[in-house]
Amino acid sequence: MQSRILVIDDDRDLCSLLADYLSAEGFTIEAVHDGSQGAAQACAQNYDLVVLDVMLPGLNGFEVLRKIRAGSAVPVVMLTARGEEVDRIVGLELGADDYLPKPFNPRELVARIRAIQRRSAAHQRNDAVLETVLVVGDLTLDPGRRAVLQGGQELPLTSVEFSVLEVLMTQAGRVVSREELCNQALGRQLNSYDRSIDVHVSSLRRKLGPAKDGSERLKSVRGVGYIYLRPTVEESL
Repeated sequence: MQSRILVIDDDRDLCSLLADYLSAEGFTIEAVHDGSQGAAQACAQNYDLVVLDVMLPGLNGFEVLRKIRAGSAVPVVMLTARGEEVDRIVGLELGADDYLPKPFNPRELVARIRAIQRRSAAHQRNDAVLETVLVVGDLTLDPGRRAVLQGGQELPLTSVEFSVLEVLMTQAGRVVSREELCNQALGRQLNSYDRSIDVHVSSLRRKLGPAKDGSERLKSVRGVGYIYLRPTVEESL
């Protein structure tokens, strides 16, 4: 069955180009040119992925993303203006799965979509088998339910944040490179100047807070990557 993709962008020429290109790649494409209509359609129908522009009439892309995330976990790739790093950061923090700066090569969009599909397929395979629950200090990660508990309370993580945290907790106490994180959590290779992993880790730090003793949970290793620090013996008791 072909994957259904909703493109929400007021650039009709771009939508037409994407429809032709993505259709040739085996996707079924529908396009909406208004933010309000796009949000309603994304929430009301069953799409496999949404391509969402930031600059839209009606509701802007961030408002559309908030409405989508209020009731749907459909993967979202945001289109941002080149050089507008703040847009990319805000989009990722609101729950976008990935982003592309305009203008972009349609082949790159296809590559991002395929990466998200591979990650989703891997999650489905993992959910079909019993997986080991990870416990590090006061944090419990359940891969089967894709849930993270801290002190018994479930944390509201995005799908990508969960994947990043799962990789780090699986290798707690070991430095994980940004390249490895991008490959395992995002399902694609790290590109030059790509800060998506850094944004997701920053969001995780904010949501998780410090360890019980006030120390860092997630530590940056300059020029390499990140490490999820194991708690001290006293803290883990």
